[in-house]
Amino acid sequence: MNKLPRVAYFCMEFGLHEDFKIYAGGLGILAGDILKAAKDCKLPIIGVGILWRQGYVKQLIGEDGKPYDCYPEYSYDFLEDTGVIINVRIRKRKVKCKVWKCIIYDNAPLYLLDTNIPDNNDSHLTGQLYGWFSEERVAQEMILGIGGVRALKALKIKVDIYHFNDSHPVPAGIELIREKMKKEEMDFEEAWRKTREQIVFTTHTPIVEGNEVHDHELLKYMGMYNGLSYYQMVWIGGDPFSMIVAGLKLSKKANAVSRLHEITAKRMWADVQGASEIISITNGVHNRTWQDKRILKAYPDKSALWEAHLFLKKKMLEEIYRRNGVKLKENILTIGFARRVAPYKRSDLIFKNLKIIEPLLKGGKLLLIFAGKAYPNDLIGKRIVANLYRMSKLYPGSVVFLQDYDIKIGKILTRGCDVWLNNPIRPMEASGTSGIKAAMNGVLNLSVLDGWWPEGCKHGINGWQIGDGYEGENHEKNDSESLYKVLLEEVIPTYYKKRDKWINMMLSSIEMASFQFSAERMLKEYYDLMYRKTDVKPVGNI
Repeated sequence: MNKLPRVAYFCMEFGLHEDFKIYAGGLGILAGDILKAAKDCKLPIIGVGILWRQGYVKQLIGEDGKPYDCYPEYSYDFLEDTGVIINVRIRKRKVKCKVWKCIIYDNAPLYLLDTNIPDNNDSHLTGQLYGWFSEERVAQEMILGIGGVRALKALKIKVDIYHFNDSHPVPAGIELIREKMKKEEMDFEEAWRKTREQIVFTTHTPIVEGNEVHDHELLKYMGMYNGLSYYQMVWIGGDPFSMIVAGLKLSKKANAVSRLHEITAKRMWADVQGASEIISITNGVHNRTWQDKRILKAYPDKSALWEAHLFLKKKMLEEIYRRNGVKLKENILTIGFARRVAPYKRSDLIFKNLKIIEPLLKGGKLLLIFAGKAYPNDLIGKRIVANLYRMSKLYPGSVVFLQDYDIKIGKILTRGCDVWLNNPIRPMEASGTSGIKAAMNGVLNLSVLDGWWPEGCKHGINGWQIGDGYEGENHEKNDSESLYKVLLEEVIPTYYKKRDKWINMMLSSIEMASFQFSAERMLKEYYDLMYRKTDVKPVGNI
């Protein structure tokens, strides 16, 4: 075990528990699951993140039917004070960062930086996750990256590999280069090449427009140059400075989060000179967190599995009644849809043709449960949230919207629904893991062939596909028509008339997901394909 590389996993957010509000969505849930799986497998991995005092956002629905945002202040008395305070120079001022340690969620150690210190310059910087604008975002990434590297040195934690989960930790690579140039008297090129051997990078964003880009004038003003010159920073990230390009050029190896995403990412970044090789390591989830113990105990007994499913469905409906005051029937086919609300995820696609869907809702054949948050500044996403809420009022008893989506709601729905719906615009879903969590619980996926699902789907055996992998201008029409066709001709008849087949599909779903899409399998691949690999893609002279 001592021969395994010691890994520091840097991420802007970590989703360990619904009560520890330092996560926004899938990126953080992935990071939290990795730390839990690392603890289970006794792997030498630690996490580095930020202690967000106001979390991401608490998003509720107002009397006007529209979402509004609020930011409560949270405090956590279960964190361990490491006694370490480090400094990061931001906007020519010294900002102190206190370091906390979290281990209470049966996770590998997570170290969190916190600027909320009395008399500190810019003590608010670790207030809101993904809050405010460009200056604050850069400052937060400097705290995570530069501050994270300095915190580990102050804690005397030795690191072999720095894993950047998305591009936010890029300033850590700049700090490692600066150290080598200053302390080991290397020139920039040698320091860059040596630093690349220490870094691996996971890319998530499957569209160029989602890439975080900053003007060099801003980076220089903020202090992110950190001793480097304009020309050196341009070599790393271009002009304007692309965080993803920097991640690719600072790392020895990069990974996409599904096989389809690998194809997309390679196409997106093919022209980047000096980029690391991109491979695919498909995301997985932490079984013990997401797979209900009753399902695990019942599998593979068909009768026991169905009873366990009905129990979880009843618990879900009880929670919905507690939250929304709506009593729902257990014997109705129930479809769940819960994830971040973004335009490309098309949360309300199923309502595209009300002439088709309305009779199913009014006739007691279908129950739809939605949950999700939009980014605070995503006005289109917020309009989608408002539309989902409007539909819940238009079809009371058949459509439900649960406010302030979090880990608890995610667990309840991925265990209690009958079907899990996913209909993003292909290939814009890099991976998506909510469907994996559902599959592990025998909740059958009904999904566009995007993200992880092309690797797991066996149509009519462990779930259903929407469409045939079409990518093009008429995706809305093609995918909605396919969704209705599969729903009407396969899903509904199977649920109501072929119960034995349905349970067999549940068994196949659990079998498919439980190891192939587990965090344990994912971590094994990270070690085999990323951490232990010493080869770095050759690059010519700078």
